[in-house]
Amino acid sequence: MYHLYHCVSARSFRPLWLLEELQQPYTLHLLPFPPRALQRSYLELNPLGTIPLLLHEQVKLTESAAICEYLAALHPEPQLSVSPHESGFAAYLNWLHMSDATLTFPQTLVLRYQHFEPPERRHDDVAQDYARWFLARLRAVEAAVSASDWLCAGRFTAADVAVGYALMLADFLGLLPQAGPATQAYWQRLQQRPAFARARQAEQAAAMAQGVDSTPSPLLRPFG
Repeated sequence: MYHLYHCVSARSFRPLWLLEELQQPYTLHLLPFPPRALQRSYLELNPLGTIPLLLHEQVKLTESAAICEYLAALHPEPQLSVSPHESGFAAYLNWLHMSDATLTFPQTLVLRYQHFEPPERRHDDVAQDYARWFLARLRAVEAAVSASDWLCAGRFTAADVAVGYALMLADFLGLLPQAGPATQAYWQRLQQRPAFARARQAEQAAAMAQGVDSTPSPLLRPFG
């Protein structure tokens, strides 16, 4: 049984979505955002206070793209991973790492300096710079999905889940309309996957059952 610690629509959505794609049993633990401030007991499990956190037997993982790689490798039957013997292996690894380090990272700074900081600490110029950075990097996605429905190996993989979350965050931030047409069509394909819908439903049901605000984390405005 997997135990996933998650905030609604945060980066932990990547492993939640992938667990649904793999149809693996899991327990979903919903946390208020940010948990390091609003649920201090969580620091006993993850001293950084970040999400996600995946617990599996003796394994503890805290990086969303790494969790996707781990899960897809452990459950190869649906072919959501790419093996070293396939021609798409290098691209698969590159997209997994790019999804967070290159695509999600600048968006977190847009969130921080446009919405999450107190008014006196906000910097619209910084937020706009990082929004432009994200959109420039998104051109790599546009090129890839202009040539194929999916990012690598000619099929849907965990890399699409990982990059798909970056597009989900861009949608929350209002950046996606500035993406190219192939990227926007790709995002529509991702949202049509049944496992994506199940993951959205699972987080909403868990939030209600566990008494956690069901507002997507990127839409929270702690200082109004």
